[in-house]
Amino acid sequence: MTSTTSTTTIMNSTSSTSPTSPTPLPPPAPPASSATPPASASSASTSPSPATPADWAALVSAALLGTARRTPPVARRSGQGGAAALLDAAAVSTVRRRAALRPAPAGERPAPAPADPRPLLPPAARRRLALLLADRGGAGGSSRRGTAPDLTELLPQWLAAADGYGYRAPEALLPELLDAARARTDLRPAALALAGPRALWLARLNDEWKFALRGVGGPAGFPVGDDPEGVRRQWEEGLFAERVALLTALRRHDPPAGLALLATTWSTERAEDRLMFLDSLREDLSAADEPFLERALSDRSRNVRATAAEFLSTLPASAFAARMAERAHTCIGLDRTSGTTRIAVEAPHECDAAMQRDGVAPKPPSGRGERSWWLAQLVEATPLDSWRERFAGRTPAAIVALPVADDWRTELHDAWCRAAVRQQSAGWARALLGAPGAPSQATEVSPAGSSRDLTKLLAVLPGDERARWVAEFIAAHGLSDAFRMLGVCAVPWAEPLGRAVVDALDIARDAGSYPWSFSGVMGLAERCLDPAAADRLDMLTAVTDEPEGASPGSGGYWSEAFQRLVGTLRLRATMRAELTPPPAAPAPAGETGETGRRAP
Repeated sequence: MTSTTSTTTIMNSTSSTSPTSPTPLPPPAPPASSATPPASASSASTSPSPATPADWAALVSAALLGTARRTPPVARRSGQGGAAALLDAAAVSTVRRRAALRPAPAGERPAPAPADPRPLLPPAARRRLALLLADRGGAGGSSRRGTAPDLTELLPQWLAAADGYGYRAPEALLPELLDAARARTDLRPAALALAGPRALWLARLNDEWKFALRGVGGPAGFPVGDDPEGVRRQWEEGLFAERVALLTALRRHDPPAGLALLATTWSTERAEDRLMFLDSLREDLSAADEPFLERALSDRSRNVRATAAEFLSTLPASAFAARMAERAHTCIGLDRTSGTTRIAVEAPHECDAAMQRDGVAPKPPSGRGERSWWLAQLVEATPLDSWRERFAGRTPAAIVALPVADDWRTELHDAWCRAAVRQQSAGWARALLGAPGAPSQATEVSPAGSSRDLTKLLAVLPGDERARWVAEFIAAHGLSDAFRMLGVCAVPWAEPLGRAVVDALDIARDAGSYPWSFSGVMGLAERCLDPAAADRLDMLTAVTDEPEGASPGSGGYWSEAFQRLVGTLRLRATMRAELTPPPAAPAPAGETGETGRRAP
């Protein structure tokens, strides 16, 4: 007990004079009368006089070992124990050390935080944000049990809704908001938008928040509009991430100016940097970018050439698109010689230098034939509208319905799928998806040897049509292949889609399986179903009789899962209501705004 008390006290005293504290002056020399050396060895073993300052290292050593094992080198008063004497000496020594500190020069005071004129979150929404941020370290995910909503998964949705109202976060929650954005990159766009310019001010004072200054997913604050000199200086002197963010911001503000800025240093950039800068042009591509992209086809980097070719293929009027269409059309056409009109395919026999310059990779992936690999790249880069003329004016649906000779159907349709995604062609996506309720559609999701991604095709369709297609697919084929499709549907889900998902979950319960077999879909339903459906789903929370052959206890588990679903939907409705601005207070009589309505 004595040893512990002494050690704790002295260690606290030590921490108060840490290396970052101002430098202490050397202790004053003892008086001359007390500096007389001891006359004998026996006198050397006696305790120091009260006027002699105790050695700090000796005090710490005695405290660590304990006064019972090492006598502290301090003078004792009559009747005073060793531990008390040690603590007294430590107190005196601490005062001496602090009294001799040299004042350190004051650091530069940071500039005041910028103003944020946006309205503050309503009080209830402020409390909700604090709860969501406090819970973000809790256990969540598909393995959780119980009926409580998973707040971690609701945070992204809440942030997006708050940003939609144009609110700003309270200053007291900015550090937690920045910590959340640092931990989860998917939160950064919405979190930094809600945090606003004051979060950037804070980020300059904490290295852990420097990501916010790079403009990744948040307000970068670059002078893209009215400070050309600042843009040039930032481009030439900034860090790589800052330059990428600057180029992206400038492209959104003024696409030709962004391209011109990139051209000034293009030839001196590293290959990996050129690739990242080139990817910044992805948004707002236009015919004005074609000359630059054509030059990039001759770049030293294969990845840069491939990206330039991809971008040029999205410009149907480009010379590149015309060259690729000419090559593809020589390989694919109608064959009427067999008595039935079908598509004939003759894949390229070589990948010449001109094809390679246009981004066609000569070496196929492992397990892929060379000729089919070259053909797929040609078709993928060919403007889809050109196939109408090639196939005698047929519509995309009629072209897709044509039989394909010599087992080329899967290869050809896969390439058209990728072209539809790249060129964002809803007509071709609709034709390639086909009817969702068709008996063959379940196997068409992933035919043998296919590399197509129907989820990407669905994303090309308008939101309402996408939701209807997925709802009909689930009604016909169940939830087994629908999880990724549900992920690209707009939130909240449209009523037909929400009803189809709930009906499919109810059928799964009646089949006697465990709910965690559908935990992914259940989690999506909690976040994506319309909260207005909560009352209608109440009936599903009851524990039902388990059918014969059901998994043991499945009825109770399903009841728990549906209770969590209903509880989450009601919580989402409450959070949405908390974000709703309060109605404007009526103005005093006689005061109206410019439009004739009473001023708020």
